[in-house]
Amino acid sequence: MKNREKLLVLIPALWASLFDIVITIVHQPKGYWNGDLNIANEANPIGNFMMKYHVSGIFIISILWLVIIAILGYYLPRKVARVFLLFTLMIHSWGASTWISNYYSFWLVIVFILFNSILYLKMEGYLKN
Repeated sequence: MKNREKLLVLIPALWASLFDIVITIVHQPKGYWNGDLNIANEANPIGNFMMKYHVSGIFIISILWLVIIAILGYYLPRKVARVFLLFTLMIHSWGASTWISNYYSFWLVIVFILFNSILYLKMEGYLKN
């Protein structure tokens, strides 16, 4: 796999992760940002721990996670990387969908999942050549 292709196949997983991170940050209660860290709203136990430890915790763990996705997705053997990146896309699509369905609508979840599926297939298409 060429370097350009390796970078392109990272896009869906990084996009879904970033979307999940942003929507999680946006929908934290106002009290959380005012210092009541015990009301952090995050299902991931690691993220929840980091958020309850310090208000910057979500940012630290998110940046670390995005870097890990990029490194593993780029350097793992092709087949393993594809599984890892698909898994990452799926878990973050699911995570973001919980926020979307609670705050917006079921249909926006459908659009989000459809978009992510098309993006994944498009990037996978670069591997076929």
